[in-house]
Amino acid sequence: MGWSYRKSFRKGPFRLNLSRGGVGHSWGNRLFRVTRTADGRRTLSVNLPGGLHWRKTLSSRSRG
Repeated sequence: MGWSYRKSFRKGPFRLNLSRGGVGHSWGNRLFRVTRTADGRRTLSVNLPGGLHWRKTLSSRSRG
């Protein structure tokens, strides 16, 4: 496995994620979060107490 890099900056409900693949951002809290990854995917995450979680990809990465 190769090396990777990830750094996050948080300001309230917003998060900026820097990685080797690019820049992503998300907003939400522990229970509900919407994320845009560095490669363009959008996901919706719902995390419930007790370790239950649900994640759905809202859109695939764009081709270009």
